[in-house]
Amino acid sequence: MASIRHEIIIDASPEYIWDVLRDVGAVHERLLPGRVIGTRLEGDQRFLTFPDGHVIRELIVTIDDDSRCLAYSVVEGARPPLEHHHASFEVRPEGDEAGRLIWTTNVLPHTQTAEIRMRIEHGAWEMKQAIEAAARS
Repeated sequence: MASIRHEIIIDASPEYIWDVLRDVGAVHERLLPGRVIGTRLEGDQRFLTFPDGHVIRELIVTIDDDSRCLAYSVVEGARPPLEHHHASFEVRPEGDEAGRLIWTTNVLPHTQTAEIRMRIEHGAWEMKQAIEAAARS
C-alpha cells in the first residue's frame, strides 16, 4: 500500500481552515468550488458531483474537532480506479496567522501513487486558493 503525505501552508487561521474542512456537506461551496459542483450527504456517506457528471461516493470515517482531523474513504467512483483508499486531513497552527493542512492518503494499488500524488498536490493548491480567498473577504 502506498502512503502519500502532502503539507501546505494556508494563510488563514487554523480555526477557519478547520471550519471549512469539517463542513463536509459544503465541499462545492467552500472547499473546492468549481472543481466540485454538488455535495450530498446520506448518513455517513458523502456524494461529490463533478462538472462532467461523475460522482464519487465517500465514507466519512471521523470528524474530530479536538484534534482537527477529518478521515474519509473513497468507496466508489475513484479516478483512477483504486482497490483501497483512505485519507485524512489534519489542521495545525503555523505561526500566528496561518495553518498547516496535512493531507495523508493510503491507496492500493501502489502503481497509482504518482497519479494520486499529482491530484493531491493540485487539489491542495485549489483548496488553499479557495480558503484564503474566503478568509480575506
